[in-house]
Amino acid sequence: MGAGRDHPAGVALLPLPASGPQGGGRRRAFPWRPALLTATLLVVSTAAAAQTESPGQTLKRVEQDLQTDKALQRQLDRQSQTLQKELDELRDRLVGLADQERAQEDELAHLEESLTALETQERSQAEKLEGERQQIAALLAALQRVARIPPEAALARPDGPVDTLRSALLLRDTVPALRARADALAQALTRLAETRETLQAQRGRTYAARLTLIDRQKEIGQLVARREELSRQTDEERQQVAQRTARLTGQAADLRQLMDRIEAERRAAAAMAAKREAERLEAERRLAEQRAAEQKAAEQKLAEQKAAEQRQAEQKLAEQRSSEQRARAETETARAAPGAPVGERLPVGGRVTVRYGEADRYGATSRGVTIQARSGSTVVSPQAGTIVFAGPFRGYGQILIVEHSHGYHSLIAGFGRIDTAVGRRVATGEPIGLMPADGSPDLYFELRRHGQPINPQRGFGAPEGKGQG
Repeated sequence: MGAGRDHPAGVALLPLPASGPQGGGRRRAFPWRPALLTATLLVVSTAAAAQTESPGQTLKRVEQDLQTDKALQRQLDRQSQTLQKELDELRDRLVGLADQERAQEDELAHLEESLTALETQERSQAEKLEGERQQIAALLAALQRVARIPPEAALARPDGPVDTLRSALLLRDTVPALRARADALAQALTRLAETRETLQAQRGRTYAARLTLIDRQKEIGQLVARREELSRQTDEERQQVAQRTARLTGQAADLRQLMDRIEAERRAAAAMAAKREAERLEAERRLAEQRAAEQKAAEQKLAEQKAAEQRQAEQKLAEQRSSEQRARAETETARAAPGAPVGERLPVGGRVTVRYGEADRYGATSRGVTIQARSGSTVVSPQAGTIVFAGPFRGYGQILIVEHSHGYHSLIAGFGRIDTAVGRRVATGEPIGLMPADGSPDLYFELRRHGQPINPQRGFGAPEGKGQG
């Protein structure tokens, strides 16, 4: 168990941190890397001389390396806190973007419905005007034929005077009616032109809404990729420095044990050569030192325990306040959407085609809800929790299972792509995947509590039990 043999093995196993994440055309700098490289070179340079060092010198050198590594650990902790803050901000931004995308999808659906109604109105007005135009054209043709007959020819016609007078009266009444119909036709043409202008403007707004939705979906995809890269990077870097610290701590413990054994042998030899009185005095001195050390250690332990209890109480208070703020925010969100229970959020926007307890397309009673969504829509977590399963499962395709607090589990199926992994924590409304990119895909959402299905549309505050409709 020589120090010279321990250090080379520690150096061979020490990995260098991976390159920093790239996102948005920038590279994150890691100021602790030069210090970590310096510490590694220091270990390599002193490994050859370790064979000739005394245990005390080796222990001193290992403790110095350990202090250097602890400084690196503190610096990495600060770096991790910065990354975690960015990761939390990224999650909040993702939740906001997902809500914006849901609102834009609803607006686009409303615009498309209005566009369809305007197109139907335009066709109806055009058909009606065409019929009116044909009738007026026939009346005008008849008047023109009558106008060409001179008065003397009208008197010479074989019809009697009464018939000729009746025709003249009929023509006299027809002209004002024809003029009124012509005026009405002009007004209808004006309304048709206005309807077509409105239809053109509505088409422009619909096209702009579709472009905005596409841009929002692209931005969400980029932020999801950035979130995964930050999470992976934080875990890898902390693990690397923790492994090195553990190795140095083990080496220091072994050397301290060796030094304690050598010192005990030296004291035993000195005690055998000393007089009995010296042994008694030495024993009393050691006992006094031991008691003082124990008292000091007990006081230090008590102080550390009190500090830990204070930190724990502050942490619990902060968590309680954060939980109350989240509860108030979710309550305000639920009040803004009439008819939605507190804490309830469907994973994707769209039309519910099969509700809880209804017969699905196979004739079986549905234990969840089926939502017809827009292709490529973002799927979000209905409630904060931990991913416990992600991937294909039997005939359900790509599914995701999220474990929530108080015994709740969400089962979501019908993904085109899953953007999270098992063990990952997700916030309420955080994007977790996308719907398929073609057609009008269906998403199946099932909510369980203690293993029993409950109605997802009643939310996470629904009573326990099976078969609730």
